Amino acid sequence: MAATILVIEDEPGIQEVLKFNLGQHGHDVLVATDADEANRLLQGALPDLILLDWMLPGMSGIDFARRLRADHRLKDIPIIMLTARSEERDKIQGLETGADDYITKPFSPRELMARIKAVLRRRAPQMTEDLVEIEGLRLDPVSHRVHGDQTPLELGPTEFRLLHFLMTHPERVYSRSQLLDQVWGDHVFVEERTVDVHIRRLRSALEPSGHDRLIQTVRGSGYRLSALPG
Repeated sequence: MAATILVIEDEPGIQEVLKFNLGQHGHDVLVATDADEANRLLQGALPDLILLDWMLPGMSGIDFARRLRADHRLKDIPIIMLTARSEERDKIQGLETGADDYITKPFSPRELMARIKAVLRRRAPQMTEDLVEIEGLRLDPVSHRVHGDQTPLELGPTEFRLLHFLMTHPERVYSRSQLLDQVWGDHVFVEERTVDVHIRRLRSALEPSGHDRLIQTVRGSGYRLSALPG
């Protein structure tokens, strides 16, 4: 599944290589040459992942990663550090700063894509193309189809994204505001009650196979997808 990836890299040649290879794999690419430009881009829609060069003009990648992890709005964005430093202590420093992975230059496009896929699977599984199945409810992001016990189920695009997110984060309770940020995007300003409308539509779409029971309301907290009794 296409992800939006912010590349923070000041070397034009590496920028172009990354933009080309990421674009070839269907990802949307944003590019910043330093921390200030990256900050401006992050004021809009949040990316799904950041590729962050260690050696940047002005603020270093390490310091910028610390700033990201200290910001409530930005702290959960997966980060892969890009660096020419290959010593173990440098890798440890990068990871302890909050990076999810660390890749040493020069690297092959195949290795980079594998690292991106692994980080997204771990930190943002709703951005992958992995098929998800819970209690006979099966969602395929590639074909954009949902089946409940072999019965095709018709979902609208928002309900599909909502179900995909909940299925890739089962047993966790999400508030309306958290679901808005994760499914609609934190840059989209809509009423929190909008979530309730789409939850009702989702349950209605899942009724033919009986899987509406998986979508549970947690009073005073929000919603979760669970195969266990509410």
